[in-house]
Amino acid sequence: MKRLFLIFFLIGLFAVAAAHEGFQTGYSSNLANSDQAEFESIILDFREAPGLTRQIDDRLANLAQQFNLSPALNSEFSEADHVYVVQGDRDILQALRNSDLARFTEFIEPNYIYQSLFVPDDPDYAKQWNLQSINVEGAWAQNRGSGATVAVIDTGISRTPDLQKTNFVPGYDFVNDRDQADDDNGHGTHVAGTIAQSTNNGYGVAGIAYEANLMPLKVLSAQGFGNVADITEAIRFAADNGADVINMSLGGGGASELMQEAVEYAHSKGVVIVAAAGNESSQSASYPAKYRHVIGVSAFDADGKKAPYSNYGLGVDIAAPGGSTLAGESGGILQETIDRLSGKAQFKYFQGTSMAAPHVAGVAAVLKSIGIEAPETVETVLEYSAQKVGRDSSNAFGAGKLDAAAAAQMATVRLPWWGQLWQFLRSLFWFDAKSIPWKDLLLRGAIAAAFTWLFTRMARFPWQGNAYLIGIFLGAIGLFIFKGLHVMYLPDWPLRLVGSAIPELGSALWRDPRLNPVFASCLIPLAGMLLLLSHRTLRWFSMGLAVGVAAFLSVSLLESTYVLWIGANAIAQAFIGVNVVLCLAIAAITLRVATSDGL
Repeated sequence: MKRLFLIFFLIGLFAVAAAHEGFQTGYSSNLANSDQAEFESIILDFREAPGLTRQIDDRLANLAQQFNLSPALNSEFSEADHVYVVQGDRDILQALRNSDLARFTEFIEPNYIYQSLFVPDDPDYAKQWNLQSINVEGAWAQNRGSGATVAVIDTGISRTPDLQKTNFVPGYDFVNDRDQADDDNGHGTHVAGTIAQSTNNGYGVAGIAYEANLMPLKVLSAQGFGNVADITEAIRFAADNGADVINMSLGGGGASELMQEAVEYAHSKGVVIVAAAGNESSQSASYPAKYRHVIGVSAFDADGKKAPYSNYGLGVDIAAPGGSTLAGESGGILQETIDRLSGKAQFKYFQGTSMAAPHVAGVAAVLKSIGIEAPETVETVLEYSAQKVGRDSSNAFGAGKLDAAAAAQMATVRLPWWGQLWQFLRSLFWFDAKSIPWKDLLLRGAIAAAFTWLFTRMARFPWQGNAYLIGIFLGAIGLFIFKGLHVMYLPDWPLRLVGSAIPELGSALWRDPRLNPVFASCLIPLAGMLLLLSHRTLRWFSMGLAVGVAAFLSVSLLESTYVLWIGANAIAQAFIGVNVVLCLAIAAITLRVATSDGL
């Protein structure tokens, strides 16, 4: 009994750690880190004490002789404070700090390089809370996307006044099969504006990577609908025509092998692929965001909270501003686009994960422009530099909130060895810990432990080996470690199936949230008892299975019970409740037979 409680206690600790840390191995994105800041010279601040002037002169002479350096006063105003500057790098800095010179100085420190922070003159830039929330000005101090090309696979792009100074490269209209990919909806132009709206032009609003090139690829009609074949061709077109980043603010519920192949093809050519997670408030991102090698982006609002419409859970890699207009349109994302009916340019507030994805695509373009080539490295930098979000058990934010400044700063330094190792492991397999319902898992374990305690009060209960525990795990918890594990080039469903508890088997293959009445019932525990009751060891497994299923179904009763073919109603709850009692009865019968049989 103690061993059972110890196991579930360890599971609880594991769940808390997973929910708190998100299984992210990373390093600080603190921009004040002296290991990352740049300098070309070193400051020597000598002590200001009587009689030290002569010694300072001697120290300076020794410095010139020992290190072949030529220290000089920073200016005429530095003489009274004895502040000298000498050319040097980190190695020279460390050597000076370790030398005898340190005894005569108050401090020896890098002469860091600071720079002005750029604020564009676009009159409505102040209304773009979204750009300020991702610290875009810090990224602009590093790079503004020059030379990078972003393919916008959407409804097309129209050259509105605030896109006149933005660079365009040839695209294609896959809906109408023509070269000119104009927008007849407004969605694609709005998305393109977030990525590369003409900036610092004294007009309108700003964009993130406004020195990047835009490649318009129209795959969605004026009504906003498109098909897999057109989207797939657009992905390949972008990869074959020099795109560095692809943004897809679109999605659907069906997985496509054709599109998956196109994604793999573009990734193999070094393209970073970004997609919106979807707006159904569902516990899973839509496709293509859910594909391997696609950065799935969820949305948060102006208060930094999960946007009410945003999908979450499996497939979400990072969060970005998507806005929410529930409290007013100013809570949305402001860009210039076209009016769908008149075709005229207008500044409009939109909301959605469609608005969140181009924020990530824009920052990815900045990273590409800085010189990061591999898409895996771009994703790693985006995730490591993201602002971490605590208590995100539902994985609404993925690695965290997009931080453009931290990402750009991190891109200028070499990843440490653990960052490179993490990047390599991510290319082989990864564990999506946040896709597992840890709270439910722990609750099922606690209820199973309570049922076990009740049975020990009913009779002497020395289960044989680990058979009973294995039965509980399969019934209530499943081999949960496999459910969140993904292996490159392998489909998800085998691991998802193996990682499911018994009552989940009916829906594990197609991620249906409804309980299947065949598996979420007493039928499998009953079959286990009938087949294994005569075996002195395996009957303990069948008893554990019955207790585990009872624990699983008990937790289902605490939530909104939705049973396939029955619905979410009182009948469904009664069905589940009756089967909890029947499973416990099966366990009790097994225990009674075992005790009467001398165990």
